[in-house]
Amino acid sequence: MDVLCPPRHPVAKTSAIRTMYHYNGLMPSRSITRAIAASRAALVLPGDDLAARQLHQLYRTEFHRSRPASQICDLIERSLGSPVGFELVHARSAFMHLAQEEGVRVPETAAIGSATELRNWIARIGLPCVLKANGTSGGDGVQVVNCTAEAEHALNKLQAPPLLARAVKRAIVDRDLTLLRPSFSRRRYIVNAQAFIKGHEATSTIACWKGSVLASLHFEVLQKMHSTGHATVVRLIEHREMALAADKIARRLNLSGLHGLDFIVEASTGDAYLIEINPRTTQVGHLSLGPGRDLPAALYAAIRGKKIEASASITERDTIALFPQEWKRDPRSTYLSSGYHDVPWQEPLLLSSCIGSTRKEVSNTSQRALPKPSVYPAQVVAPASKSEGAA
Repeated sequence: MDVLCPPRHPVAKTSAIRTMYHYNGLMPSRSITRAIAASRAALVLPGDDLAARQLHQLYRTEFHRSRPASQICDLIERSLGSPVGFELVHARSAFMHLAQEEGVRVPETAAIGSATELRNWIARIGLPCVLKANGTSGGDGVQVVNCTAEAEHALNKLQAPPLLARAVKRAIVDRDLTLLRPSFSRRRYIVNAQAFIKGHEATSTIACWKGSVLASLHFEVLQKMHSTGHATVVRLIEHREMALAADKIARRLNLSGLHGLDFIVEASTGDAYLIEINPRTTQVGHLSLGPGRDLPAALYAAIRGKKIEASASITERDTIALFPQEWKRDPRSTYLSSGYHDVPWQEPLLLSSCIGSTRKEVSNTSQRALPKPSVYPAQVVAPASKSEGAA
């Protein structure tokens, strides 16, 4: 496996990397095209929302520049699926409409352009409701509102262009220019209103190939970093409606690669409402949980045209505490011992990096103490052998 990432990224600490290419956030398209050419990639998998957006943008640029479409277009389409979905996955209301056409249960959703439209929508649908800005991820740009005044305030805040100081900081520190253009142009975000479903969050991660789901993982969310943040503890479940929704979306968009679907499971009925798609791998996609639940193995087999050879499940426990997320949220969480704690013991350099960065981040934001690294076995600081985990 080859990786394109910024310098000093934690993925560089793993033993699974064959070649690492440096990502330049000031020239993302050039970084991506050079890495693709040098690696002769058979498949490209975005690791976050920014990478997915930049792959979609690169596809559009190459498609309009080249007739017929370039090899890069062919690779991106082979890796991610139909280009019809490239815009839809970033436009929440449009994606909800597509899902509804496929018979997938979704909460009522509409793009909101003004306070008047918001008040009319609230009068028709009611409160509470959820406001979400397009182009945001990880819980940013999402707010649950309980009254009209709160909703109007949230709408103004979510629509506002990125602050120039924030855009400049991201460009200089992270070498990411994505906020500069909307900041300078004062381009406002598109905000969607979504009916509030009383229930608990759930998520599916799927490996697809040419519109078919090869393997899937379905979880209910037990704990989150914060109310609108990412999950830190999940429980493996079987949910027929979630699985059917994944099949329908994969078929409609002819999906390939790894994708995530977010749901709300209604408390009173158990019905699953699809609320969002993530056009990328998610934080649970690496978990190997037995036949039909090993996404990397399924995708690798599809690329090679071979039978899937899934490995045994890494745990018999249904509850999984994600590392370092749950440890970062609460180092004394009972889930760390009662569930399967997803610590990468086989990658000691990566583990040490996660411990160090988490302690530094927490020390910069609070006085809450984290366990010292010495609580882990001595092996976590031992160098990995050259053959261990090679890919």
